Amino acid sequence: MSQTDVRLDGSAELRTEREATPGSAGPRRERPLVPKADFGSYYGRPVLNEPTWQAPDIAGYLFLGGLAGASSTLAAAAELTGRPRLARVSKAGALCALGGSLYSLIHDLGRPERFLNMLRVFKVTSPMSVGTWIITAYGPQAGCAAATDVTGRLPRLGRAATVGAGLAGPALATYTAALICDTAVPVWHEGHREMPFLFAGSAAAAAGGLGLLAAPLSEAGPARRMALLGATVECAAATRMERRLGALAEPLKRSRLLRAGEALSLAGALAGITLGPRSRIAAAAAGAALLAGSACTRFGIFRAGMESANDPKYTVQPQRRRLARSRAERDLT
Repeated sequence: MSQTDVRLDGSAELRTEREATPGSAGPRRERPLVPKADFGSYYGRPVLNEPTWQAPDIAGYLFLGGLAGASSTLAAAAELTGRPRLARVSKAGALCALGGSLYSLIHDLGRPERFLNMLRVFKVTSPMSVGTWIITAYGPQAGCAAATDVTGRLPRLGRAATVGAGLAGPALATYTAALICDTAVPVWHEGHREMPFLFAGSAAAAAGGLGLLAAPLSEAGPARRMALLGATVECAAATRMERRLGALAEPLKRSRLLRAGEALSLAGALAGITLGPRSRIAAAAAGAALLAGSACTRFGIFRAGMESANDPKYTVQPQRRRLARSRAERDLT
């Protein structure tokens, strides 16, 4: 007796589960009933809901927050080693970058009171909650450090605020990596091991670039070394992440912004360390390249994540690998 199945496209067709002649001794041939799986989804929609974050706000927030935190760390180093003009440049740059970062975050939230509402609790498991408190602890110190330096008043308070902001700077520069990796966006989530190092390196390169761009040559030594270290860490972390993620790294490898960011960061760092000590023009050009490279890196990471969220295969493939790995571990035990 014949049977019919309803196909995925809604049509009915004859199901020939086994093709065999009654009484024949030959082997039975089975035809698969389910078509080969692909990475499509219902009505052509992505598996994940695309994040509502906008590139100018969130990518700008990632870049400016990193620049602010690393600049405060550089300012503290310059303050403690007797480089007042480099310290002043870094303090002012940190305060301006913090203002831009806060504007981008609040603009994305929609209403300023939403930022204040997050201060009602402290949740260790929430990167956003922790980050809000980091900004709250860092911001007044960065503002005090810059204000006392510009006005020349309360130098002891200013030095204490400079050191405090410098200590909080690395947390501000890297917590955003945990923030985006805590989402379901495939590239960000799977890149959680290298992302903090990538963000730290990118932030250090940007802060070093700001020092090269605005500080005198005689005091820019720490900025040059910080830029070289940051660019090296950034590129090494990006390369390792792309290799480890395998096929999931396709959006990263296709990103022209990321390739431009790596090239600008390395070129700026090398130019700063070789030509920067002798030429003011070369130092300024190297600093501008470092800042542009860091911005390209943050925007490239943001766009690659959005691309991976929109393509179902970047969600399905990692899930299948994790399932196969868990089954293999269960079989071994």
